[in-house]
Amino acid sequence: MATTNRLREIDFLRGIAIILVLLRHKYLFQFTTTMGWIGVDLFFTLSGFLVSGLLFKEFLKFGDIQPKRFLIRRGFKIYPIYYLFYILYLIPILLYSKFKIVPFLSDMVFMQNYVCGWGYAYGASWSLAIEEHFYFGLAIFLWLGIKYNFIILKADTKAGKKAISFQKLIISILILCLLLRLISNTIFPAQLTRNFTMTHLRIDSLIAGVYVSYLFYFKRQQLTEIFARYKYVFISIAFLGLVWTPFIEPLPSFFVKTIGFTFLYISFGITLIYFILNTGINKRLDSLFSAPIVNVVSKIGYCSYSIYIIHSLINDYTKKMYVAYNLPYNNYFDFFATSAISISLGMLMTYIIEDYFLRIRNNYVPTRI
Repeated sequence: MATTNRLREIDFLRGIAIILVLLRHKYLFQFTTTMGWIGVDLFFTLSGFLVSGLLFKEFLKFGDIQPKRFLIRRGFKIYPIYYLFYILYLIPILLYSKFKIVPFLSDMVFMQNYVCGWGYAYGASWSLAIEEHFYFGLAIFLWLGIKYNFIILKADTKAGKKAISFQKLIISILILCLLLRLISNTIFPAQLTRNFTMTHLRIDSLIAGVYVSYLFYFKRQQLTEIFARYKYVFISIAFLGLVWTPFIEPLPSFFVKTIGFTFLYISFGITLIYFILNTGINKRLDSLFSAPIVNVVSKIGYCSYSIYIIHSLINDYTKKMYVAYNLPYNNYFDFFATSAISISLGMLMTYIIEDYFLRIRNNYVPTRI
């Protein structure tokens, strides 16, 4: 799999995100378990930035986008690993539980976050559903907006009289999601899981990444000047937006499931801007953590999707092994052992299975950019 065009610093952030997820799902310390869930929101913001960046670069190069090509290419990245390893999650249900067709189908078409709350066979797949909805929604909306000239991406865009500024549209969506969260958590407070997982309540973290991408590709000079002028103010805001996360369990918290999500994407958006505008970020990371550690975390980030897919399965089977063989439990050993297995298998999945399907993708559906 070619990696020459990858950004090491972005993979480092992805590595931090998947490590946070691993900390959430295996107990190491109380504060790591409490805050680990924010790794998913970091993934969301990074995905919004990276995926929209592909579409923005295509638009800047050709003046249009091809949503079919984009979605097929995303499908080759997402679906093979998901469906192949979903079978392993399904086996215990088929052997020991009553199989339910509707939840199963919801997993198959990425609607589990509405039907089940979490995923059915693979609980953490709710976040994949949100990303799938985002991919389709963004690609189709941008295609229609560009084709029929009802959105303005840049100053010289040909647009109709009622065209919408993309920047204003993004801000409106961010505000709308917050309002929807406030309404849903007020009217349906008992829906703890769905208020945490439904796409229309969570997609703003992805949209925040789109906003950063839009500023980066269409208003980079203004972004650079403003961020340089108020850098320490932004960094302080990012810190304050995250400082509460080790102390508040998200699911029962009205604060987390309303404005807390907003604080997260603001903090992660600022962090992302700092990383993409700072030309010396890799040297700074190396001096702070050492180059070998940054390289390892970046490699973990590169393989993060496969690690995310496999880690719950490893956690489930190790838990059953402790019970079946009456093994003594040590939370430190358990965390590092399951994490090492998940990361190792995730890397193998990335470099063998994912790489195989991406080679097919690149042969039959090459990128335009």
